[in-house]
Amino acid sequence: MNEERKIEIEEVSAVDAPPRARVDDNANGEANGEARQRDYLEGFLAQKPQGVSPGAPGGETYEAVVAALKDIYDPEIPVNIYDLGLIYGVDVTDDGHAVVTMTLTTPHCPVAETMPAEVEIRVGAVPGVGSAEVNLVWEPAWDPAKMSDEARLEMGML
Repeated sequence: MNEERKIEIEEVSAVDAPPRARVDDNANGEANGEARQRDYLEGFLAQKPQGVSPGAPGGETYEAVVAALKDIYDPEIPVNIYDLGLIYGVDVTDDGHAVVTMTLTTPHCPVAETMPAEVEIRVGAVPGVGSAEVNLVWEPAWDPAKMSDEARLEMGML
């Protein structure tokens, strides 16, 4: 009942590389006389959101506040506080009042007294921000899961 099956083996010295995928310039445009450009996504990706207020995510002031937060580093960990996951929220009103909700790695952090003040000074210095306020919270508690992938890579956790 057991049939013997033989497997044929062929030895080769080289294998041709498979053809590369490419965008055909005339794939969609031949019918109406327009050729599709290879960089058709470039303009789409470069566009800024329409109708976004400066204080909303994607807005100029909001993004400047986030950039300022990314310039502040935890003295014990070589990662900025934004990517470290210490910033829980950034709210910027239309009149330029910025509120940052943040935590620290532990309540006994050596910079517990100075870090919130530094955040307030740096955010307050952002053009378009008239006043800054920092709310330090302990719930939910910070844990390494709040870190960005970039921070995890920097710390060798990926």
